[in-house]
Amino acid sequence: MSEQGRVAVVGAGIVGVRVARELLSPSPEGTKPPGVVITTRRPARREQLARSFGSDARVLLDAGGGAELPGDVSVVVVARGAGDHLDVVTAQIEAGRHVVSTSDDPDEVRALLELSDRAAAAGVSVVLGAALSPGLSCLLVAHGATSLDRVDEVHIARHGVAGPACARQRLRALRGTALDWRDGEWVRRPGFSGRELSWFPDPVGGRDCYRAELAEPLLVQPVFPTAERVTARLAASRRDRALAPFPVLLPPPVEGGIGAVRVELRGDLDGARRTVVYGALDRPAVASGAVAAVAALDAAAGRLRPGAGGLAGSGRHLEMLTELARRGVRAAVFEGGSVTPAPITAPIGQPSMEPSSTATTSSPVVAPPTDR
Repeated sequence: MSEQGRVAVVGAGIVGVRVARELLSPSPEGTKPPGVVITTRRPARREQLARSFGSDARVLLDAGGGAELPGDVSVVVVARGAGDHLDVVTAQIEAGRHVVSTSDDPDEVRALLELSDRAAAAGVSVVLGAALSPGLSCLLVAHGATSLDRVDEVHIARHGVAGPACARQRLRALRGTALDWRDGEWVRRPGFSGRELSWFPDPVGGRDCYRAELAEPLLVQPVFPTAERVTARLAASRRDRALAPFPVLLPPPVEGGIGAVRVELRGDLDGARRTVVYGALDRPAVASGAVAAVAALDAAAGRLRPGAGGLAGSGRHLEMLTELARRGVRAAVFEGGSVTPAPITAPIGQPSMEPSSTATTSSPVVAPPTDR
């Protein structure tokens, strides 16, 4: 990794720090971790992180927001709040660096997708939506698709937030206009519409999920052009719906609690209709940090194609899911009335369409399976 250059993390919030710690964790081969550079726009935060990381990482003050980085940086992970990625990504493409963006803002993701030709011409990879959802959700979609001959529908649901910036973006998404892919065209639907009960791994369980302004359809649909429907929803409560028109009066928690993601694919296998359902459970910041770090390491090693796109089209879903499982981020498969750990080394069997309300407890994705 040393000859490939260091990895820089632009943004030192909850997710950014998680990314840096994942980058510094030992590899399975026992090789020396890559050098890591972290930038923050807050002097107090710089001092705090410098004490925390010590000599393991170089922490820089980026007061102007321009992300001035050392010349030996080859990959940049942008972990700022959604809506604050475009300028950084554009500058790093021009500097000839690979980029990993954690943004889940659909307008920003759309603008970043338009940089694909520029990134390809520069010979660099730009990974978009490298978080829990999108990110891990996109990898699970790509893996689930290997169990089908043809994918007709993709439905994604998410529960939980990583921290304050993520909580604000979640509220904007629920207040916004959802973009669904339906029968060959984009359809706009109001947020908080289309309530649907979705089952996540326990202890989250069943949650009402609503349409929201999310980025997954933009990242997944190009990878599955035969799909007739691609949708994404957010879990929300009646209280969320009642308070949605009003400003947030109380600050969100420093780091969100447990989160979950569910992906459902419908299609054909050997001439019969089949449904594949995956779920994952983790703290969103932890899973997001691991996904972004794994994507950055793949980019640094030259394993990703030049251009801009999401992880569903990376062609590396199996390898990335294997590495994420090694790091403690594990998936689960819905089979009949239960939820069981999903093997990452091969396509799974065919689960049922609708898990029952008596679904057994799934194993936490942050630890090996435990006895039920």
